[in-house]
Amino acid sequence: MTKSELAVTGGRPGPLGAQLTQDGCNFAVHAPLADGVRLCLYHPDTEELLQVLDLPQKSGKVWHGHVAGVGPGMLYGYRTLGRFEADKGLLFDAEKLLIDPYAVRLNRPINWDRRQYQQDSAFMIPKAVVTEPVADYDASAKPLQGDDQRIIYEAHVKGLSQQHPEVPETLRGTYLGACHPAVLKHLTSLGVTAIQFLPIAAFMPEPYITDKGLTNYWGYNTVNFFAPDARYAQRDPLAECRKMVQTFHDHGIEVILDVVFNHTAEGGTEGPVLSLKGFDNRGCYLFERDEMGDWDYRRYRNNSGCGNSVNMATPFMLRLVMDALRFWVQKIGVDGFRFDLAASLGRDPEEFTPQAGFFRALRQDPVLSEAVLIAEPWDIGVGGYRLGQFPSHWHEVNDKYRDTVRAFWRGDKGLTAEFATRLLGSRDVFHKGHRSIHSSVNNITYHDGFTLQDLVSYTERHNQANGEQNRDGHGHNLSANYGHEGETRDVEILELRERQKRNLFATLIFSQGTPHILGGDELSRTQKGNNNAYCQDNDISWFDWQLNQRKQDFLSFCQRVIQLRRRSRLLSHLNLHDDPYSNQYNVAKIGWYRPDGARKVVDDWHDVNNQAFAVALRGEASYNEHWLLLINASEHDVDFQLPDTDGGWNLMLDTRYAQPAHMPDQITQETFNLSYRSLCLFKG
Repeated sequence: MTKSELAVTGGRPGPLGAQLTQDGCNFAVHAPLADGVRLCLYHPDTEELLQVLDLPQKSGKVWHGHVAGVGPGMLYGYRTLGRFEADKGLLFDAEKLLIDPYAVRLNRPINWDRRQYQQDSAFMIPKAVVTEPVADYDASAKPLQGDDQRIIYEAHVKGLSQQHPEVPETLRGTYLGACHPAVLKHLTSLGVTAIQFLPIAAFMPEPYITDKGLTNYWGYNTVNFFAPDARYAQRDPLAECRKMVQTFHDHGIEVILDVVFNHTAEGGTEGPVLSLKGFDNRGCYLFERDEMGDWDYRRYRNNSGCGNSVNMATPFMLRLVMDALRFWVQKIGVDGFRFDLAASLGRDPEEFTPQAGFFRALRQDPVLSEAVLIAEPWDIGVGGYRLGQFPSHWHEVNDKYRDTVRAFWRGDKGLTAEFATRLLGSRDVFHKGHRSIHSSVNNITYHDGFTLQDLVSYTERHNQANGEQNRDGHGHNLSANYGHEGETRDVEILELRERQKRNLFATLIFSQGTPHILGGDELSRTQKGNNNAYCQDNDISWFDWQLNQRKQDFLSFCQRVIQLRRRSRLLSHLNLHDDPYSNQYNVAKIGWYRPDGARKVVDDWHDVNNQAFAVALRGEASYNEHWLLLINASEHDVDFQLPDTDGGWNLMLDTRYAQPAHMPDQITQETFNLSYRSLCLFKG
């Protein structure tokens, strides 16, 4: 292609982005206050600048032009013309190459380089790729799962396969490695039904992390909301990401993406100009107010803790996010999203409301209203903690569940009543009749915190490798080391740690709500006490697939527990008589018991020394299920007088045993000795 072949005309203002036509490509970009927009075209192989063209026409807030002769594979970026007056919120700078917010593919990852960013930033900035239209994903190929079937497994695309011995080296750490048959065999045998990936949209590690010689491994610093990150691709991120999703679907596993719309990688006042800042800084971000109540464009609102906050109340940002979500569902095929710091998305623009424009737009959208929506229901801004306040069809990550279950099994007293509430769906937070019993996303561990192995091995965080003098990460972990900080060869300590892992995991799976498993917990993965491994792209974060007998035993236990939940209607979905959320019910009776067999009364729940109880679930006749769960978080064995049932109680699980195969075949009629710090499940 020669320069003489490139003829530019006015084109169309929509759709936004680069859209191929019969004889070229239409370019359209939102830049309402710019004096002009320049389109820079680059050679597909070398990134050599081919031509700079001024977009000739502006329609409202959109600059656009059609360039004849441009075909698939062409690389491009933008430069905006206008005033650079930061105090007025204007950051137009022709020396900064900008990434198209609507680009669906970038030719390479973006990494911060202070030297390359100075003056003309073109060498640092990846180029958008003109792409053939992406066909709609076949929606009929998606797993048709109900909320009661969903068991979420959280993982990082790279960390999942980076050290897997059966994954070819060329595929390790990639989209195609994550869906390799060896990985899928593990996930299906474990029994999970949904995989939730940490962010895979194009991101840039923060300058301060890069300057320390580290990186943003987790990816919570998005630059572009559409493009799958090229770090995890061999050649074509779009095609390979889509293939990954399709492969998971072929194995009956949903794909949920962690998405970051609360802030971008452009940071605050001193942050770089990469995309949105250069097109419409004033309209894309939130700012503090001055003493007169007017916007102070010198101070970015920082509800995210990452330097800036996206303004979801503006039409363009709302449209951008909605279009991006539809792209991931309709073109890539994902089943849902977990929204990072989702309270920021409900600020309209400053105060949170469940009637915010973003929530209303999602609810009426024919595509996105059917997607799985999971909120991290807080941000760090004023009034940012909003657990239980999202629209009724959302799911919410429940930190109250996490903290209560951790503390209860650690042995903290006075928590029995709250533990029981968490066990049956946290209905004090997600109220009957208004919210589904699956609304609570229950977790013991998450990517940001201790792994399950570390939760029972460390009392304190050990984040020295992050280079912040061990000051980063959460200090309130509700963890315990049971006699020695970190790794040990003490057999008694090791056995107690394994028992506590079994207690925690079984509680998670048998609780009402949506179970969320941190990927690798079933493999006894350790981060060596690091509870904030966001910058550790190494074996601290990657899965270790080498299993000794102790780790294999725990994996077998996890498989057994998930199997029990999936085979039971009551354990996965209680429909109660007094819950009008649906017009069905499957529970004939729920009974709470003291160890002596008497029904629990109010005083029992408030006895701070009461750390042992039983709960019986009897299904309606058509369900033919009767379960008894015994709990003992105390440091001594407890004798339980069991409720009456026809034929006795059949022992299905007892966490005193390292693996289910070690359990005796036992049918109990009247009494049962429950070991200290253990849980057991009977079926009647």
